[in-house]
Amino acid sequence: MTNRNDSPATPESVVDQRVVGPILVVTIRRESKRNAIDAATTAGIDEALNRLEDDETLRVGILTGGPSMFSAGTDLVRTAGPPTPRGGEYGIIRRKRRKPLIAAVEGFALGGGMEIVLACDLVCASRGTRFGLPEVQKALVPTCGGLFRPVRALPLNIARELILTGDPLDAERAHALGFVNRLTDPGGAFDAALALAERIVRNGPVAIEQSLAVTQTLTGADDGTAWALTDAATATIMRSADALEGRNAFVEKREPRWSGK
Repeated sequence: MTNRNDSPATPESVVDQRVVGPILVVTIRRESKRNAIDAATTAGIDEALNRLEDDETLRVGILTGGPSMFSAGTDLVRTAGPPTPRGGEYGIIRRKRRKPLIAAVEGFALGGGMEIVLACDLVCASRGTRFGLPEVQKALVPTCGGLFRPVRALPLNIARELILTGDPLDAERAHALGFVNRLTDPGGAFDAALALAERIVRNGPVAIEQSLAVTQTLTGADDGTAWALTDAATATIMRSADALEGRNAFVEKREPRWSGK
């Protein structure tokens, strides 16, 4: 397949778009910040995924962070900016999509980075990659689907362990548990994602769209309740003394002193 209509990252966009036949490749380019999501990155992801949905010549998307890492989550200094009208948080978390989106993951996908992966349909990852939701270690909770989407994508007790310990899950175990579709050698996640996308686009477009719609409807049937519970948990956390202590301990590079309040 040939490339066309490339849209390279700029200092303003920090997200580039590359078209390979009917496949849109979206790459986060903030390596110096561990691909942390700031407002410009949110806008770039949103723009790219809007293009995927609106351009009828595009049939599958691949979202990657490049050859070294996926994303460390929200930029704690600059913040991720407001939710977008079509995509929600990070431009993707609450998006209604008609076309499959594959995450190609190298290195790590942590916090919001993991929540972005959970918002995709399929996952390709290299050996040694780590997936994690470390929020609880700072007396916080995941706010972008990380409290309920792991329960759908992983066995219940593994999801609980991920959420309650904050410890990472390596790609090898994630593959054995069915979360990762393709496990590769380091540096091979994107090629695996491209091969998987090319396999999908050989099938009927309407059949793909309708099949995806059914699976999304079934897995997202209780999203209203899930988001309401997440919002309630977040509100409680943000009023707690422990949340402030967690942030202070992180900044001061010391062990937190929890009060349970």
